[in-house]
Amino acid sequence: MSFGATLVAIVAILAWASLRHRRLSARDSVMMPAQPADNTALVREVAALRARVEVLERILTDQRGSVDLAREIESLRER
Repeated sequence: MSFGATLVAIVAILAWASLRHRRLSARDSVMMPAQPADNTALVREVAALRARVEVLERILTDQRGSVDLAREIESLRER
């Protein structure tokens, strides 16, 4: 093998190894589960958002006066 062919072979092997490493690390990062602390924070945030949606649904569907509506909006701002 000549020096040029050897050099091309080495560069091709390094490029292939680099692409394979990137592909495997990208797949691993997608497959990694969230940390338990992240899960706890997400569960709390989802619960808070559900409570707010319930209040908004109640505001929209109830047939109460504007005073009650203003009170509900203020209670949402306080949270």
